Amino acid sequence: MLKNRTSNLPLTLQETLSVDFLKTFFLQKICGTNYPVSIGFIVVNEFCERFSYYGMKAVLTLYFINYLQWNNNLSTAVYHAFSSLCYFTPLLGALIADSWLGKFRTIIYLSVVYVIGHVVKSVGAIPDVGDNTLHITLSMLGLGLIAFGTGGIKPCVAAFGGDQFEEEHTEERTKFFSIFYMSINAGSVLSTIITPILRSDVQCFGGDCYALAFGVPAALMLVALVVFIAGSGMYKKNPREGNVLVNVCRCIGFAIHNRWWSPRNSPRREHWLDWAQEKYPKQLIQEIKMVLRVLALYIPLPMFWALFDQQGSRWTLQATRMNMDFVSPLTFFGSMLNALMILLFIPVFDMGVYPLVSLCRVKLTPLRKMTAGMVLAALAFAAATVVELNVIVCQTSKLFQHSAALFTRQLLLSLTSLQMSLCLQDPLGYTSLPLNDSHRLFQIAVTHHGMDYSCDLNLTEHTAYSLVIHSDSPGITYSISDSKQYNIDLGLLDFGASYTVILQQDPDNLALKKMEDVQANDVHIAWQIPQYVLLTAGEVMFSITGLEFSYSQAPVSMKSVLQAGWLMTVAFGNVIVLIVAEGAGLEQWMEFLLFAALLIAVSGIFSIMAYFYTYVDPGRLGNEDAGNVDVLKKEKESICKSDTPKSTRI
Repeated sequence: MLKNRTSNLPLTLQETLSVDFLKTFFLQKICGTNYPVSIGFIVVNEFCERFSYYGMKAVLTLYFINYLQWNNNLSTAVYHAFSSLCYFTPLLGALIADSWLGKFRTIIYLSVVYVIGHVVKSVGAIPDVGDNTLHITLSMLGLGLIAFGTGGIKPCVAAFGGDQFEEEHTEERTKFFSIFYMSINAGSVLSTIITPILRSDVQCFGGDCYALAFGVPAALMLVALVVFIAGSGMYKKNPREGNVLVNVCRCIGFAIHNRWWSPRNSPRREHWLDWAQEKYPKQLIQEIKMVLRVLALYIPLPMFWALFDQQGSRWTLQATRMNMDFVSPLTFFGSMLNALMILLFIPVFDMGVYPLVSLCRVKLTPLRKMTAGMVLAALAFAAATVVELNVIVCQTSKLFQHSAALFTRQLLLSLTSLQMSLCLQDPLGYTSLPLNDSHRLFQIAVTHHGMDYSCDLNLTEHTAYSLVIHSDSPGITYSISDSKQYNIDLGLLDFGASYTVILQQDPDNLALKKMEDVQANDVHIAWQIPQYVLLTAGEVMFSITGLEFSYSQAPVSMKSVLQAGWLMTVAFGNVIVLIVAEGAGLEQWMEFLLFAALLIAVSGIFSIMAYFYTYVDPGRLGNEDAGNVDVLKKEKESICKSDTPKSTRI
């Protein structure tokens, strides 16, 4: 009855009731502020989703190397290929959201795909399920589903959170993106601590429990989905705008076609997109102009992400060759440090650094912040270069191509029943042996007390061998067998060192002699802290600012599309890493230096592009003149004149 009565009301009164209902129900505020209650569900959802993603990724490199038995280069390549795919799929997610399902339903449906991908990945990490080929197949299938799920919801969640605010609450929306980014890193901190512990400290199937380390992130992603659905009654859900991306492409194509085939005496137009005015509305053309101007700024940005994402690959491998005496190598010191510093730096920059810079009458525009962030990231890689040059690399990693190293230790051994006496002679170091190929068969001849002995060794390049020689009349003995079990205390083993342990049997126990073949790493992992500080400061200035900039400068109908464009810069950054890592063939320190130099050059190009960019007022995005460059430039000039401080006479 109420529905029938309401339907008989005048249209204007019905619309008024609908608007009042939406404002009171969907836009409930938190404690009298301008923050909608609905953003709490979005922030918690993002926290759980990022825990899921980074928790899985924290052990992914070790999973490739230790479980699938891949080498470092292949593991690095697949790691960055997966990261790249996660940031290519946002374009598909934005297309689905803006053209078909809307942001809300897109997040729900693709989150289900996300959970399925985690489950498949966890099953692939169970040793009892098939052979290594099946493990690789399930792992790649799971990673593909995860990439589609996480990439598809990335542009939708951030844009959906921004949609919850009124247009006039720009300051609150800007702070929301900072809170949103803090939730990302809070999830990252906990996941990079918990999942490596689950992998190493919990034993299952007779080894490290990768299945559990991948299963917990799957459970967190399921929690993220439930939390997001729980807040469905409070969300402000903007209607989908139709097939936006298709309309944009058709408009651009029509403008190019019309311009190319127009008569030569046709009147000139201010912009090449204006040639589409005969078929498409002026507002759509202005919105496309705005999007294209922002996308042009995105062209240099992948270089920043090419450096940033090496935390999980090259910097992690650098850390494994350093002294980690106060950090477990399985807690991923760098990733955890980066996430912790993000949580610290966001309030420090928002409440300390930026206000202090403003007091110095330096106007920090979003694009200037992003330029400064790029410079800081380049300095971080300069610091990584210095660290790399000072890391003591094991001699096995210094071997040239087509060469191996032989380490000889002589034991003078005599057996009397179960008693053994040892006389140890330490060598001066490794002897480099030329192979002339990847493999070579050597015949080793040993002369001892006038007796000649020989053995064949098949040596492989980039490999070190220890040849232990001991005498026992009438020949050479290679091993001692005993059916008893003993507990052996090897004492403190330093990181990066290589040891030879000789066991000596006495009536009750085994005595041991420990010899250090290769010296321990003497460059402490704490020397990586400066490069992480610089990179994290650059991330705060670059990433958070870019996220909010992408939302504020986008028309209402294309916010997900522009968010996807921003995320695709991350994908292209990982592609750059793949090209350099696989094709350049440089030493690691030279590769770090190359990346730093490239980012400095790119930041210079970006600063020039930013100088000529004219900002759009978010409150005017619906106006037809919002994308008109000439109108915006005139307003910019008037604003600059009004911002000039008046002189004061004393």
